[in-house]
Amino acid sequence: MTVAEALAAGRARLASAGIEGAARDARWLLAEAMGVAPERIGVMGPDAVGPAAAAAYDAMIARRAAREPVARILGRRQFWGRDFRVTPEVLDPRPETECLIAAALEEPARRLLDLGTGSGILAVTLLAEWPEATGVATDLSSAALEVARANAERHGVAGRLRLVQADWAEGIEGPFDLVVSNPPYLAEAELRDIAPEVRHDPGMALSPGGDGLAAYRAIAAAAPRLLAPGGRLIVEIGATQGRAVAGIFLAAGLDDVAVGPDLDVRDRVVSARRFRERQRLT
Repeated sequence: MTVAEALAAGRARLASAGIEGAARDARWLLAEAMGVAPERIGVMGPDAVGPAAAAAYDAMIARRAAREPVARILGRRQFWGRDFRVTPEVLDPRPETECLIAAALEEPARRLLDLGTGSGILAVTLLAEWPEATGVATDLSSAALEVARANAERHGVAGRLRLVQADWAEGIEGPFDLVVSNPPYLAEAELRDIAPEVRHDPGMALSPGGDGLAAYRAIAAAAPRLLAPGGRLIVEIGATQGRAVAGIFLAAGLDDVAVGPDLDVRDRVVSARRFRERQRLT
C-alpha cells in the first residue's frame, strides 16, 4: 500500500463514520504511524507504507472512527504553537481556549494563578510567554497534576511553577497579578447532548452538576483575597453563560467586568479586575 492509497482508505473510512475533517485526521494519523511530520505526508504519495506502520495506522483509524479525538490517540495536543501531553486524566484542550491566553497577554503579569489546571496548559503557556513570571497551579486530581508537571518540564517552566493539589484556591495565598481558569461549566442537563468526542474527557473536568456555575461562584468568592490591587481574573465560559458569570463577578465586588468572544463571535471569556483602593475613591 502506498501513502496515497492509505490516505484515501483512511479518509473514506472516517468520512463514512461521520467525522468532520476526515482528510486532515487521516493525514495526522498516518504521519504518526510512519514517524514523519504531517506536512511531509502530502509529498510522499508514491512511497510505500511498511507493515508495522500500516497496522498502527489501521488501529488509529479504527479508534478515530469510534469518535476518539485525534489528540487522545496521539497523546498530545498543539496549543498556542506548542505540543502538550494529554491523557485520559485531563481535559483535551480546545482551540477556543486560546482566546483566554490572548486576553491574558494583553497585560503583563509577574505572578499568576491557574485554578483547576488540568494539563497545565494555561499556566505553562503563560509562563513560557513571560520568562520573568512565576506561577501556582492547582487541581483536585493528583493524576492531572502529574500531567501538568510533565508539560511544565517539557516547556522549560517547571522551576517557575508550583503545583498544588487543592479544591480551587483552598489554602492558596496571594497576591497574584493574574488569576486564570478554564473550569468545568456544562450544566448537568447539557451532558446528554455533548459530542461523542467530548465524552472521552474526565467528567469532573466537564461539569460540576446543577446549573454549571458552581466553579465560578467558588472562584469569585476567593478572587478578592487572591488578587493584588489592579490584578485581573479571566475565565473561560460556555457560550450562553456570559451574563450569568458576569453577574457572579459583580456580586463578589469585582470591577471592570467584561465578556469577550471567541473567533466564532460566541461569548467565551469573562474578565474582571480588583481595582486599587485609590481608584475606588476617585
